[in-house]
Amino acid sequence: MRLALAVACFLAGAAHAVEDPYPWIASAYLVKRDEVVLWAGSADSRLPLASLAKMMTALLALERGGLDEPVKIGRGVLQATGTRIGLKPGEQVRASDLLAATVVRSANDACRALAEHLGGSVRIFVQAMNGRAVMLGLGDTKFADPCGHDREGQYSSAADLVVLAEQVMRHDEYMRLARQQRVTIRTLDGRSFTLRNTNALLGRYPGAIGLKTGHTEGAGNCLVALAERDGVRVLAVLLNAPNRWWNAAGLLDRAFAAAR
Repeated sequence: MRLALAVACFLAGAAHAVEDPYPWIASAYLVKRDEVVLWAGSADSRLPLASLAKMMTALLALERGGLDEPVKIGRGVLQATGTRIGLKPGEQVRASDLLAATVVRSANDACRALAEHLGGSVRIFVQAMNGRAVMLGLGDTKFADPCGHDREGQYSSAADLVVLAEQVMRHDEYMRLARQQRVTIRTLDGRSFTLRNTNALLGRYPGAIGLKTGHTEGAGNCLVALAERDGVRVLAVLLNAPNRWWNAAGLLDRAFAAAR
């Protein structure tokens, strides 16, 4: 009887081990400090993820390598909507520059060109995205578009996106790009683009590193925020957060304060 009571108490405590003290900040969120989950709300809910999908596109590009390869831009970029940098069919851009535009500016024409280059077609590349998601154990994630446009059947969860974020964080090139407030890329014939990072925390929030922003009508404002201070690293994922910058900064502040 005592053993059963002890087990019941343990399970009850485990169920409440991760608090949800901020249910109003986002439809779903999760905050980790140095690999430990501090707070989470609806972290396993399947929701649209907007351009946070580009983290998987970037991961596949980084894992494949060959970023020095020239990429001939196809006519598919003409179908890109939302944020674009104005790539033209027929011009050539190095894969590394397409990656930079995808990560820093969240440019959909660069993202689509990169996906077509890596997969041969968007459809085949999306299959690769889903295959990698399975390998990572992302049971609440399914991709239908490499750039994160609203598509039927495309979703992820805050918990899955933390896992994906931690994978891209293993790549120095992603981390270098994510923290850049501005980058300049060029086509091989010399046309240049100076791109500003979509992450408003960079240069404003002490210790901010990146990691990825997203917004669509279906997903709302989404954010993967990473910051580091005095060797302490905090990672936060917010899905459909109306006040994402303010709320992300507040979560990061509280996480750093709790580490003292």
